[in-house]
Amino acid sequence: MPFKSGLELTELQNMTVPEDDNISNDSNDFTEVENGQINSKFISDRESRRSLTNSHLEKKKCDEYIPGTTSLRMSVFNLSNAIMGSGILGLAFALANTGILLFVFLLISVTLLSIYSINLLLVCAKATGCMVYEKLGEQVFGTPGKMIVFGSTSLQNTGAMLSYLFIVKNELPSAIKFLMGKEEAFSAWYVDGRILVVAVTFVIILPLCLLKNLGYLGYTSGFSLGCMFFFLMVVIYKKFKIICPGLEPNATSPIISNLNSTHEDICKPQYVTFNSKTVYALPTLAFAFVCHPSVLPIYSELKDRSQKRMQMVSNISFFAMFVMYFMTAIFGYLTFYGNVHSDLLHNYQSRDDILILAVRVAVIFAVILTVPVLFFTVRSSLFELAKTTKFHLCRHVVVTLVLLVIINLLVIFIPSMKDIFGVVGVTSANMLIFILPSSLYLKITHQDTEKFTQRIGASLFMALGILFSLVSIPLVIYDWVYSGDRAEGH
Repeated sequence: MPFKSGLELTELQNMTVPEDDNISNDSNDFTEVENGQINSKFISDRESRRSLTNSHLEKKKCDEYIPGTTSLRMSVFNLSNAIMGSGILGLAFALANTGILLFVFLLISVTLLSIYSINLLLVCAKATGCMVYEKLGEQVFGTPGKMIVFGSTSLQNTGAMLSYLFIVKNELPSAIKFLMGKEEAFSAWYVDGRILVVAVTFVIILPLCLLKNLGYLGYTSGFSLGCMFFFLMVVIYKKFKIICPGLEPNATSPIISNLNSTHEDICKPQYVTFNSKTVYALPTLAFAFVCHPSVLPIYSELKDRSQKRMQMVSNISFFAMFVMYFMTAIFGYLTFYGNVHSDLLHNYQSRDDILILAVRVAVIFAVILTVPVLFFTVRSSLFELAKTTKFHLCRHVVVTLVLLVIINLLVIFIPSMKDIFGVVGVTSANMLIFILPSSLYLKITHQDTEKFTQRIGASLFMALGILFSLVSIPLVIYDWVYSGDRAEGH
C-alpha cells in the first residue's frame, strides 16, 4: 500500500511498524515518536530528515519482513553445522606442514578474522534489510555485485560437494573391502572409488536432488555433526592406541616420508615447519571456517532477531568449532606426525578395526546426505541468476543432471583433497571471508563520517584479503607445477 509523502504526524503515530532488528530490536538503533518529535541518531543530516514511514519503506525495499521462529540455541547448532564440514579432515595435514606453534597462530587468527567478517556482514544486512547474500550484493553494487556473490558462494558450495564426494571416493572402497573380508590390496571394478562415487551419485544423491523441496533433509544436520564428533572421539582414542608410524612392521600408517630419517625424527613433533605444502595451510583453514552463505538465512530465522543476538550465535559457534578443529588437528598429527594424509580418515587403514569401519560408514553416510542440500543451494542460485525461479520439470531435471556430471568428472580427475582445499581456499573462501564483507561495508558507510575508525579497520581487513590472494595463488600454482614435474620425473 503506497503512502503519501505528506502523511501527517498524527497518522504516523497510529501506525504499527513490525518489530525487526532493522528498526527496534537493537536499543542503539531504536527510533521513536515522542511529544511530536522524531528522535533517532540516524536522522542527523539534511538528506536523512524524512518521515519515519518513508525511511521504513526504504529499509524494506530489499526483503519483506518475516518474523523468525528459531531459538538462539538452535541457531547456534545450525551455524555450527554450517561451519563444520570436510575441512576438518585436512587440518592435521595443515598442522604437519606448518608446525604446532604456527598452526595454532593461524587457527586463532582465522577464527577471529572470520568472526569479524560475520560482524561486517550483519551490519550490511541490517543497513539494507537484505537477508539473501546475492540480493545484498545486488543492492550495494548492482548486477556485478550479484554476479560476484553468486560466483563466490557457488564455488564454495561446489568445493564442499567435491570434498564430500572425495571422501566417498577414498573411504567407501575400504569399507566394502572390510565387509567382504578382502585385503586392502584387493582390486576389482566394484571397489574402484571412481565407479563407486558415480554409482552413489546417481543411485542415492540424484533422486534426492530431483526433489522439489529438500527442507526435510535439515534433520540430517544433527546426525552429520554427531558423526564428526564421533570422528573426533575416535581420533583422540587412537592417539593412545597407535604407536608412531615406522616403529613396528604392522604400524597403521604404511609409508615413511623420508627413508633417511631416524625413528626419533619421525616421531618428534615439529613446532615450526616450512615446506612446499605449507602454502596449503591457510587456504585449508579458510575453507574450514567459511559459513557465510548460511549466515543470513540463519539470521533471518532467528527468533527476536537483532545484530547482537546473531553476533552471540556467531561467537559461540566459532568458539565451539575452534575447539573441535584444534583437538582433531593436534591429536591426528600426534598420531601420524609427518605421515598424515590430506584426508586424515584415510590414514586409518587397519583391516580388522571395527571402530574405524564404524567411523568410515558414519562419515560416508553423513556426507552423502549433505551433498543434496548444498546442491539445492547452487541450483537455486543458478535459477535466481537466470531469473527463472518458477518450477519447470524438464529444466529442473536437465540442469540437475548436467551439474552432477560436471561434479563427478571433477571428483574423478582431481588427485587429492588438498587441491580442493587449495583452490577454494584462495578464491571463494578468501572472497567470502575477507573481500566481500569489507567491500560491502565500505560502500554502505562511505558517507558516514562517524564510522571513520571502523572504516579503517574494514579497509585493512580487505587489504589483508587481497594480500592473501596475491601471495597464496602464485604459491599454489607453483606447487602444482613443481609436483607435476616431480611426477614426470618418476
